[in-house]
Amino acid sequence: MSERIPDPARPRTVLLRGGEVHSPADPFATAMVVEGGAIAWVGEEGAADSFADGVDETIHLDGALVTPAFTDAHVHTTATGLALTGLDLSTATTLPGVLARIRAYAAARPADRILLGHGWDASAWPEGRPPSRAELDAATGGRPLYLTRVDVHSAVVTTALLDQVPGVRELAGWHPDAPLTGAAHHAVRQAAYATVTPAQRADAQAATLAHAASLGIGSLHECAGPDISSEDDFTALLALAAEGRGPRVVGYWAEAITSAKGADRIRALGARGAAGDLFVDGSLGSHTAHLHAPYADASHTGTAYLDTETVAAHVAACTEAGLQAGFHAIGDAALTSVVDGVRAAAERVGTDRIRAARHRVEHAEMLTESTVAAFADLALTASVQPAFDAAWGGESGMYAARLGTDRARTLNPYAALLKAGVPLALGSDSPVTPLDPWGTLRAAVFHRTRAHGISARAAFTAHTRGGWRAVGRDDAGVLVPGAPADYAVWRTGDLVVQAPDERVERWSTDPRSGTPGLPDLTPGNDLPVCLSTVVAGRTVFGRPNE
Repeated sequence: MSERIPDPARPRTVLLRGGEVHSPADPFATAMVVEGGAIAWVGEEGAADSFADGVDETIHLDGALVTPAFTDAHVHTTATGLALTGLDLSTATTLPGVLARIRAYAAARPADRILLGHGWDASAWPEGRPPSRAELDAATGGRPLYLTRVDVHSAVVTTALLDQVPGVRELAGWHPDAPLTGAAHHAVRQAAYATVTPAQRADAQAATLAHAASLGIGSLHECAGPDISSEDDFTALLALAAEGRGPRVVGYWAEAITSAKGADRIRALGARGAAGDLFVDGSLGSHTAHLHAPYADASHTGTAYLDTETVAAHVAACTEAGLQAGFHAIGDAALTSVVDGVRAAAERVGTDRIRAARHRVEHAEMLTESTVAAFADLALTASVQPAFDAAWGGESGMYAARLGTDRARTLNPYAALLKAGVPLALGSDSPVTPLDPWGTLRAAVFHRTRAHGISARAAFTAHTRGGWRAVGRDDAGVLVPGAPADYAVWRTGDLVVQAPDERVERWSTDPRSGTPGLPDLTPGNDLPVCLSTVVAGRTVFGRPNE
């Protein structure tokens, strides 16, 4: 690497050369020039010589791959940070193992007013059940404990925490000795997170941003709201991100509105839209996703939190105010409510205005042919999480247990969405599944239901440019002149062109194809290692000794 003394009167320029630059501007690019916060040039090694004497810094890539930085389109930043720094049960495989971890954590945190943990999933344990309240009371020595299921739509708690939430036993979703859902869950969550101090919150948020940067993530979409976090948490995160030392954060606040006054309040918080986890239903794992037909392992159809008229009023108000609207919808009945509500809003304010607003739906798992067609017609962005299928799909996974194998096979139809022209944005819903962009691409390509898999190129686009398009930006998430200089540098193996189905040619290394290659995502292969991440021309992560 070489440097010269920069002229403070002009933007700093950097030449990267001697690698592989993933750019549609030049499928054979090996070099790139960055000027200030934007891409200035992309091209081949021979032409890079003409820039070498006029830049402030030259970075020799030594064969490394340069790609646009990833965008994770659905994250809960503070909860992710608390899981990173606290009691994480996502790797627990038995009920006794969970109780042992709780005992050790409680002993190590004697000063915590309320113990916080996340990530249990009893569907994968031999015992097949979550811990009872008596077991939790014993493991914590009678202290308050709040422990969310992996999907964050239910929680188990101790008696001591319940005693701090007056009236919780009368709320919907209360169960005497089973996970809490709905309003009861929201009430205990609010009580638990109210004990997190501003310093703890700031540490958790900083931990998430640093971790994301280390994975080549340049942007996060924070999905916050009154049922999930707090306004103080949301505004503090946006302020932290605005300091520019880590990934960008685009904030969504999940609160239904019906008027311009409500829209003004959402905008005053700094939110891009009244969207994200505005719950139309819950989750499959917690039996709260809203279905047209009953669950295979329960005699009900889940929970509806918003009806079609509420959806319509919200979408119409947001469209009139120039805000994005959006919803959390997983079950087929919930998705029907969303598309019916958006169509009703289109009748009020005009279909063209609805399409131009780029409203979005988070998760969108249990789609049908008709709802996919409606997404395409209404230009709804599907903000989806392929790691859900990797974790819970397949013939013997949680989805099959909840729905039966036939309905489970219909979930997360990414190929059908793309074929219909539905915009895709990929994310993790962290801490539900981990921040892991290359793992997310692998899950999208090697879907457990083969017909739903998509090409690596399509998945990569959805996890980079798709995230920017989901917030209304068409000029970013791609390495072309004029685009924001948000990129990551990777150590990886050979680059290939990869398709999701063995009936189609899966790999091609022929340079005449004119298609930029990507790392081989075949399960079992090592995924790329991030060497550095740059956001708006500023390095926000650099791997030590690289």
